[in-house]
Amino acid sequence: MKLAILSRAPQAYSTQRLRAAAQQRGHEVKVLNTLRFGIDLSGAEPDLQYRGRPLSDYDAILPRIGNSITYFGTAVVRQFEQMDVYTPNTANGITNARDKLRANQILSRHNIALPATTFVRNRADLRPAIESVGGAPVVIKLLEGTQGIGVILAPTVKVAEAIIETLHSTKQNVLIQKFIAESRGRDIRALVVGDRVVAAMRRVASGDEFRSNVHRGGSVEPVELSPEYEQAAVRSAQIMGLKVAGVDMLEGNEGPLVMEVNSSPGLQGIETATKLDVAGAIIDYIGNQVAFPEIDVRQRLTVSTGYGVAELVVHGAADLVGKTLGESGLWERDITVLTLHRGATVIPNPRKGVVLEAEDRLLCFGKLEEMRSMIPERRRRRQKVRRLPKEPIPAAPEAAAS
Repeated sequence: MKLAILSRAPQAYSTQRLRAAAQQRGHEVKVLNTLRFGIDLSGAEPDLQYRGRPLSDYDAILPRIGNSITYFGTAVVRQFEQMDVYTPNTANGITNARDKLRANQILSRHNIALPATTFVRNRADLRPAIESVGGAPVVIKLLEGTQGIGVILAPTVKVAEAIIETLHSTKQNVLIQKFIAESRGRDIRALVVGDRVVAAMRRVASGDEFRSNVHRGGSVEPVELSPEYEQAAVRSAQIMGLKVAGVDMLEGNEGPLVMEVNSSPGLQGIETATKLDVAGAIIDYIGNQVAFPEIDVRQRLTVSTGYGVAELVVHGAADLVGKTLGESGLWERDITVLTLHRGATVIPNPRKGVVLEAEDRLLCFGKLEEMRSMIPERRRRRQKVRRLPKEPIPAAPEAAAS
């Protein structure tokens, strides 16, 4: 396999370990500076330039995209995808994970437990927002902070309001999040590769510091995850579209609470804590996938005119409740069910004998018109077109008084 590691830090521990692991397994590997690429859209097929010259062929890439170059870096990754070069982390996955608000929105849609979170912009909405997550103390997070930077614990409502107003005045967007007191300055980092957790560690904050990041002086120790924590980590990474990810979780009273999904997790802390060859596991996974890569299903399936991907919800009053997929008539209407979502359970490629239940969600590929006809329309009263007012644009009160 010929592998390119996209990184601006060739001397960083993670980059060196990944390169060494690839070389030890007999792969050809190069570290390429992400900012030296040029996206070439002038030819018949998508291509890339590197340092002003045509890029040679690669079987796979491993993106290590930093926060400061997210837009350009993901554009480069997207171009590799268009060239059918395998990447464990797609451009969309990296973009989704990098924005904390977007990541929370996506994860919450799929029943992933998160600390109570809110996002507002108007000053008048701050106090209700803080109350909605349980009141002070609250954690305030910049949307694109890393390594604990931009994470602030506000002990009181007034302090929280002052901090948020200050950040808003500098054009910063922030999340307001419930402070999980029972975590006691600890969290868990699970390193997900493919469909499993290959290593996990517990990070413990130093002294009075509530942030457990190693860069903040926190200590680390290996930890054996329960099936509940492992499932939460793997599902979170998969939902975000990442095959290599660091998933950070708090240990809540009722189970794991996912804080963040990192698309370029550092390897030094977790390899040191667990003494496991995490870099090797990543390289092995990529090598196995190159021969049989996953593809962007939605992009490939929506190129046929009149066909596409849609989600159908089985409502409680629907005729489909109690019927099997085989009895549903979907196949006769040229609709194929790709996956069935039932609560937190996902059934891929469901058989025709599966009995449908209320609130099942069916991810389907087929004729868009047929699928559209299966969505019940909301009843709306037909609005009459009113006559134009005598004064189409009322005069402002001040102007009328003067």
